[in-house]
Parts: sequence; structure tokens; C-alpha cells
Amino acid sequence: MAKKGDPDDKTPLPSKQQIVRFIQDSDKPVGKREIARAFNIKGAQRADLRGLLKEIESDGKIDRGAKRKMAPKGALPEVAVLQIDGVDRDGELYAKPTSWPDDAGDPPHILIVGAPRSGPAPREGDRVLAKLRRVGAKRYEAGIIRTLKAGPAKLLGLLESAKGGALLVPTEKGSTKSWFVEREDLGGAAVGDLVLAETLPGGRGTGHMARVVERVGALDDPKAFSLIAIHSQGIPVEFPEAALKEAEGSKVPALGKRTDLRALPLVTIDGADARDFDDAVHARPDPDPNNAGGFEITVAIADVSHYVRPEGALDKAARDRGNSVYFPDRVVPMLPEALSNDLCSLRPNEDRACLAMQMVIDIDGRLKRHKVVRALMRSHARLTYTQVQRAADGHPDEATDPLKEAVIEPLYAAYAALKRNREARGTLELDLPELQVVVGESGRVKEIARRQRFDSHKLIEEFMICANVAAAQALEAKRAPAMYRVHEPPPLDKLEMLRESLGALGFKLAKGQTPKPAQFTGILAQAADTEKAQIVSDLILRGQAQAVYSPENRGHFGLALERYCHFTSPIRRYADLLVHRALVSAYGLGDGGLPGEQAERFEEFGEHISQTERRAIMAEREATDRYLSAYMADRIGAEFQGRVTGVQRFGLFVRLEETGADGLVPIRSLPRDRYQHDEVHHRLVGAYDGLAFRLGDPVTVRLVEASPLSGGLILEVIDGGTVLPKGERQVASSGDRGRPGSKRPVGKRGPPRKGAKKGPKKPGKKGKGR
Repeated sequence: MAKKGDPDDKTPLPSKQQIVRFIQDSDKPVGKREIARAFNIKGAQRADLRGLLKEIESDGKIDRGAKRKMAPKGALPEVAVLQIDGVDRDGELYAKPTSWPDDAGDPPHILIVGAPRSGPAPREGDRVLAKLRRVGAKRYEAGIIRTLKAGPAKLLGLLESAKGGALLVPTEKGSTKSWFVEREDLGGAAVGDLVLAETLPGGRGTGHMARVVERVGALDDPKAFSLIAIHSQGIPVEFPEAALKEAEGSKVPALGKRTDLRALPLVTIDGADARDFDDAVHARPDPDPNNAGGFEITVAIADVSHYVRPEGALDKAARDRGNSVYFPDRVVPMLPEALSNDLCSLRPNEDRACLAMQMVIDIDGRLKRHKVVRALMRSHARLTYTQVQRAADGHPDEATDPLKEAVIEPLYAAYAALKRNREARGTLELDLPELQVVVGESGRVKEIARRQRFDSHKLIEEFMICANVAAAQALEAKRAPAMYRVHEPPPLDKLEMLRESLGALGFKLAKGQTPKPAQFTGILAQAADTEKAQIVSDLILRGQAQAVYSPENRGHFGLALERYCHFTSPIRRYADLLVHRALVSAYGLGDGGLPGEQAERFEEFGEHISQTERRAIMAEREATDRYLSAYMADRIGAEFQGRVTGVQRFGLFVRLEETGADGLVPIRSLPRDRYQHDEVHHRLVGAYDGLAFRLGDPVTVRLVEASPLSGGLILEVIDGGTVLPKGERQVASSGDRGRPGSKRPVGKRGPPRKGAKKGPKKPGKKGKGR
């Protein structure tokens, strides 16, 4: 028997073809050690292997890369710098090498898998350092190590005529720059088009150069304003083909093990212009004699988790969007219309899958118990807020008359109990008027109106809050993962600023403690029915922390609740879908529950959907501002009544009473004086004549400019302000004098503005017209 190491113990060397095949089959570059281990080559044979590898390399069949590791000819290294190239049909990011020889054919397809080890997710155009795994010929999967450099800055703007090309004027409000686009960089766009462009280094004269990468549309297109907002905020519009196929292949499930709620007279109550109906409600007196005056409440929500399964194409597309976005002329839905407007819309007299929260409350609206069921339901009516309110007020129509006694009256009785509970908790009651931009068939603004708010709105709101609390309690009872809706108390810096601002308006907020929501509501009650009511409401709103999504429960300050989840809108909020999945898993309600790998990513998901919510809010606000500007554009020179809603060193923000639009009064346009910014008392004070403009002051303004492109309004004050006595003209901060960046007076000192009374006998006496 030969001993180990004897010549007879040698393992035959592999052939060149065997080694090349091994290298080709490996998912990453390999070294001599890995080859030797794979073919059991030891001792002196390693020298023979080294010679064989040199022959294979000289044959041009392999490449050597970092650390002398080998890969098939033209293969990428194990770690490489890539550029994110776009999104494929399945909604996945893909990349390409930052350098690829022209004579090497098409670059390989590189699919990005998983989240970066640190930092935010990359975007199209970003350069990343990634670890690669070969999965086929010219096909790789890449895990991002880190983002190296953001891609070229993207600009959304309007092309204007210029010699040799065009000028790109950004849509961003307040932007003063423009970029030159050479004729060969227009990409088929023309003057008057809205385009997406990327900045270029260098350039002529000013140095601001850009290249058009996408034509968005024409500025005179009625849909332009929402398109600008969609592109500026990077909101996904098109669904991947795989997601659409999933949605179109869905169907309403059979009853099976679901609870049958089809005989329960559930109804939907929404706005007349609502585009989807994902919640239905029912209430009846609790028959339990031990709960006299209490109610049984059912809130049924479309069972989105049945159709959108974890990590499928639909799920990834929905998570990417985070939520639906609502514009005056369109909706960018979180889910394709096959679901959002059909299978997950609780249409009257059609079977629909739902997740229902069955709750029992006592006479004072306290939640006594609850049960979550997966059910099949059938809405008995699609009602509007106006219809329901008129029925409750004694004016039913054909649709509500048969439902008044059995359905509508019990709903209002249960709402009265929930309202008592809300008042007992001491919630923050802000007055948040909502503007409604009514767009006509032509796509132009037909009307700007304030949405009416009835008790029917508050009824649905309280039913949804009750169900959301029940969902949070249900998950905690099972120690299941939960995505909480968190609203923390005001941060100390905002609280101190708010205290100063309210003090300047004559309202006292006690120092030394974190106020409770009821204290803010008390201040709002003091301001009610006064000219300062809306300003006080705005200030208190600005002083609040921003609500976020988080797997860590930190309570909901505004609603005065210890725990709160969003459960009631999984059609339009990904957070609610996660809560539905968690409930399905926790209570064993069938397929479509929450997998462990998603539960582990709740913190990441919470940060992402909090960001997409802010993105949607910004987009909706931008579009509304542009519609308002377009509506006002033919009223240049008209006068309006307004109120000062913000005071900055560069001017005043004024809200117009007629339309609710906000505009800027630049400091340079104020009556000739040198204005000083008093940060503490929120006012601009004229150093010479003592004319002051304060937060909350009523003013008469003239519209000077309306820019539909940016959504901005420029105003000038023609009446208003208060002439202060000399002893009250000092500012509380010495660092903010005159115009921003300048200590020179704005204009020259001149006589007092016409109508302003000089040296009033009584402090605070108003100017002419007040």
C-alpha cells in the first residue's frame, strides 16, 4: 500500500477543458487554491497546475483580475463599480459597468438584489460599489456595498428660445438660474416644452449647461401641472408588466373559511368625487344588557393582502410607491386599477373580500373588546357625505330614505358615543380647511372652493380611528410585529418658537412642561370666532412633530392615544397592508400573511413609507399651487383681502381670503423704509416711520405676478400695517436688519406711506382703511 505522498498517490491533473468549465460554472472569480481544492491537487502537483493555468491564460480563454483570480474571458470582477441604469419590467433596479469596451458587444445585465449595507437606496444614474455573483452568460446579481456618487443632477423646466439652442427655466419655486441647452442636446424637444434634463459640467458664459433626457409635455397641456409635480418628486407612474399581470389575473375568492358578512347592511360613505371605496361601516345597539347604551361596530376594509402577496411584483411596486398620490386631475395609485378601482373597491351589490374589525364600545365610546375576521361582504349602498348628512338632518333622498332608520341613525348614535370618548381624551382639534380645485372637462380650473366638513365626515373619521386602535391592540395581544402611526409631542425647539409666536398674538402657553393636546385645543377655543383663529391654528400645526411610521410604539400625541396603527386604507397606504398581513399571520386567517423576512425589515419599511408620504404631500401641494397660480393669472392687478401668515427677513407671506392661495410680498415692495426683522414678535418694523407688519395682520394686496410654471404668486401691500410709537420699534434680534445679506435700507427714506398716520396718540392704532 502506498504511503501518503508517494508518487503512486498522485491524483491525475485535470484537463484544460475541465479547468475552463469549472471557472465558467463558478458564480465568482476563482483562484489557484479553489481550483486545487476542487480537483484534489496537492503537494508538488500545485507547480504543474500553475503551468497549466498559464497555458489556459495564454490561450485567451480566461482573464486574471484582482488577487490573481480567474474568470471567463470578458467576465466582471467579484467587486466592481457600477452605474444604476434603470428599472426593468419587474420593477427591479439594474446596472451596467462604468466602463465597458466598445468592441466587447453589449454590456452584461446586472440585477441589483437586496438593500445597500448602509445609506439610502440608489437611484438611476448613481454610481455604486457592488459585490457581483455571476448567474449566467453575461448575467449577474449585485449586492450594493455603498453608493459612491450621485448621478448628474436632474432638472425639470420649460424650454425658452435662445440662439444656438434653448434656455431651460426650472419649475422650482424661487429659482433664479437658467441652463443653456445646445441644439444637439435637445433630444427632439422644442421651445415651449416641459422637459427633464441633466446638468453638464462646463459651458458657455455662465457655465450652466444641461442636456434634455426626457420630454414631459407642453406647458399649455391641461395635465401639465400634475405632471410637473410627478416628475419633480420622482413619483413612479407606470407599473411593471409583471405587476399588471398579477393584478389582472386576480379574482374575488370564494367564501371558503371566510366569515359571511354579505347580509350585514354595510355601506360606504365617501366624497362625491371619491375614486375608490375601500371601507364600509355598520353599527347597531349592543344587545348585551350589561352594556346599556353601547354599540356593536363593524368596519370592513378591502382585503388587499389576499391579492398582493409578499415580495411579488405587485408588492414591490406598491412598496416603491408607498401610497397613492391625489391631484386635482388624476390619481397616481399605489395599486393598478384592476385592484384599486375594481376588486378592492367595495362597490354596491358585489361580493368583495374584506378584513373586518368587529368592535364593541360602551355608552361613552370606550373600546371594550374587538375581533378581527377575514370575510366576504357586499356593500348595500354607495353614499356620499352630503347625502348622509342631509338624511341625518331630516332630508333623505331616494337612496338614503330606506336606510335612515336601520342604518344611518345607529351610525350617528355610535358616533355620539365615540365623540364623547374623543372629548374625554382631550385631543388636539385643529381647524384645517381643505381647498378643492375643481377641474372642468377642458382640464382648466373651473372653481376654487373650500371643502365643506359635516358631522358625516367626523363620523367616518371616528369609526376609522376606533378600528385603527383595535388593530394596534390586536397585534400587541399576540406580541406580533406592528407598524405604528407615531405622532410624538412637539420637540423642544419647536415648542419654544410656538410659545413665542402665540405670545406675540396674545395667547399664553405655560413654560416648564410639555403641554397636553387639550391645552392647545384650549388656546384654539380662545382664538375661535376672532380674526386670529386661522393663524393660531396654523401656528400650532407648524409647532407639531411630524407623524411617521415606525415598528416602535411611541404613542399618538394629537389623538391622545397610547397606541395607534393605520389599518383602514390598504388600497392607498402600504403601512396598512403591512398591518393587514401582520393580523392575518397573528390570528391564523389564511394565506397572504407577514413573512419573517418582512417583519425583520419593519424599521427600514417605516422610514421608506414615511418618506414616500412626505413626497406625496409635497407633490400634491406643488400641483395645487400651480393650479391656483393658473387660476389667478388673468387677474393681475386685482386687489384682494388677505392675512399675513408668515414673516421672514425677505418679506411677508399672505394668504388670500377669496381663494386660500398663498403669495409672497417681497420686502423691497413694502412702503419705502428700512425694515428690520423682529424674530420674537414675528414682524417687520420700519426703522424710520415705525410701520410694522405682524403675523396675523389683515392686509389689502394687489396681485403683481402669477407664475403657473413655479406655482408662485407675487403680491404688493396697498393697505394695512400698524404704525408703532417710537418706544415700541425696537427689534428683539439685532442680527436681522434690512434686506437679506445687506444692511442698506430698502430704497430711500421717503415720506410715510399715504394713509399711514404719523405718530399716533394711542399705541397700535391702525393705518387708513383698518
